[in-house]
Amino acid sequence: MSLERETAEMIGLQSVAWLAANDELLPVFLGATGASEGDFRENLQDPAFQGSILDFLLMDDNWVIAFCDDQGLSYDSLMRARAALPGGDQVHWT
Repeated sequence: MSLERETAEMIGLQSVAWLAANDELLPVFLGATGASEGDFRENLQDPAFQGSILDFLLMDDNWVIAFCDDQGLSYDSLMRARAALPGGDQVHWT
């Protein structure tokens, strides 16, 4: 079941705030993406940027669990939110 775009963007904003407050994980995200802290601040409202944060968090089950537990969300909500944001279409290799 997919999420409405508005709900997905709300989860995207929650993920931005959560990552910004995580002193250990934020530098990992910045290093992995090449984004600067300025880029991070400038793109907070951009759904595509929010999608990139969700992509990053979805790389590790422990990050998904920590975020969802902190936000009171189901563990599949990140994947569903990512699918509703720009660039989140399922890739079909065949």
